[in-house]
Amino acid sequence: MLVNSDFSRCAAVVPEQYQWVASPQHGVERVMLDRLGGELARATSIVRYARGSSFPHHQHPGGEEILVLSGTFSADGLDYPAGWYLRNPPGSSHQPSSEEGAVIFVKLCQMPPGEDRPVRIDSGDPLAWRRIDGREVCPLFDGAAEQVRLERLESGAQLFTGTIDSAELLVLAGELRSGQQVYPSGSWVRLPTGAYPDFLAGAHGATLYLKSGHLAAPVGVELPC
Repeated sequence: MLVNSDFSRCAAVVPEQYQWVASPQHGVERVMLDRLGGELARATSIVRYARGSSFPHHQHPGGEEILVLSGTFSADGLDYPAGWYLRNPPGSSHQPSSEEGAVIFVKLCQMPPGEDRPVRIDSGDPLAWRRIDGREVCPLFDGAAEQVRLERLESGAQLFTGTIDSAELLVLAGELRSGQQVYPSGSWVRLPTGAYPDFLAGAHGATLYLKSGHLAAPVGVELPC
């Protein structure tokens, strides 16, 4: 299966375009944002857990990255409410579930083999945020191949001030604008190398998940996740 599989082109999905697809596990469904492969795939998705749903214990040979968007996501006896960022390195395993229901942003099979430490960050903790280059930033991960952070932009603030070598973002609150295109909360955008000076925060600002640098290397090989 191929979904937004040409990483040399811009791709975007806004909430009104969401297409929820059932997963193999009852009560769990997903919106496929990009995907290379079937159930074992390099994939970026928004996943919705119904109340009381779960997955059996399973492994992630290519790693897994999660941002909890709403509700409470649980794994191996620990609960992660909205705002938690989880990074499970290649070779890790877990048994995810949600008693109250949850919506999460998930990236599968996109980590280098050498990454070996789990990450757990509560972006709801004010101490996780700092002011960098005039904007509020919550650093999530900084590696050789990618940087991940949350950013809060004030009204009209420019997201990118120069050429980027790739970026992927999810609007968490407020809205982002690019020319006449509006990206409200829940919008996902993937950008190849280039300059994007017209990406601006909307009238009430914007809070974003932002990943950069990860598309500079060739992508497109289905991995055994």
